[in-house]
Amino acid sequence: MALLSVLTPVLAVVLCLVIGFMLVKSRETETTSTSPGEKTTAASKADYRPWVDQDLQDDTETIEREGEDADWVDHNEEEDLQHVPYSPRRYPEETMLERSKDLYTLLNQRRSVRFISPEPVPREVIDNVIRTAGTAPSGAHTEPWTFVVVSEPETKHQIRQIVEEEEEVNYRQRMGDKWVNDLARLRTNWIKEYLDVAPYLVLIFKQTYGMLPNGKKKTHYYNEISVSISCGILLAALQNVGLVTVTSTPLNCGPQLRLLLKRPANEKLLMLLPVGYPASDATVPDLKRKPLEEIMVHI
Repeated sequence: MALLSVLTPVLAVVLCLVIGFMLVKSRETETTSTSPGEKTTAASKADYRPWVDQDLQDDTETIEREGEDADWVDHNEEEDLQHVPYSPRRYPEETMLERSKDLYTLLNQRRSVRFISPEPVPREVIDNVIRTAGTAPSGAHTEPWTFVVVSEPETKHQIRQIVEEEEEVNYRQRMGDKWVNDLARLRTNWIKEYLDVAPYLVLIFKQTYGMLPNGKKKTHYYNEISVSISCGILLAALQNVGLVTVTSTPLNCGPQLRLLLKRPANEKLLMLLPVGYPASDATVPDLKRKPLEEIMVHI
């Protein structure tokens, strides 16, 4: 009896915990089982925006929900697009095969290069590769990208200072031992000399929404995916003209770099590319790419 009297309070606590857990689970089930015709909360409806990507360490702007602000443009206010005939050039199969091999050979030579020459690069070449990147597809053809090209030495140095300060914290604290150890074989660290040396720094910003001349805001669907595709085309365009870069996603640097470059709050930094010719003594890790059978499934 004495043992039972001691255990009774413990059993009561356990029973309360079990009942509480069952109540929570039942409420979750009710929430998830709500039929499409039933009313859902305004918050859940507002949060359901499948085209919106995560901001990269830059939450300095509160994202406004469509329908909550009269400043958002309505689709009916936009001009309908005229559709025109499209007849791209068609190649014989032999030519297609040859061209596909040639492009693969060119892009297979692409490497991330951290040793960049200060030798000047014609500005018109940079303009053309940016134009090429701007041909990327985008959600609802919103073209949600801004390419900031920096060649002024002092601004480049300020960018380097911001990046290195944050990167040192990343390596020492934020990234964790596993991430740092995985990078060790690539011999990377927080020192980014190429940010001073490269003749150009290209900072690619995604526009979380657009601003029209009349002051209204325009929804940019799948903006991060669209800008990422554009970055891929940019890398191919740089390789095509014999220039090199290293893809850099400066963790926790976005807000500072955005303010330094005087970009508006609707723009978030996605990628930073130093661009130039490879240094005469440049080296790269001897990496191998996965064979086709490991990256493609043919059904």
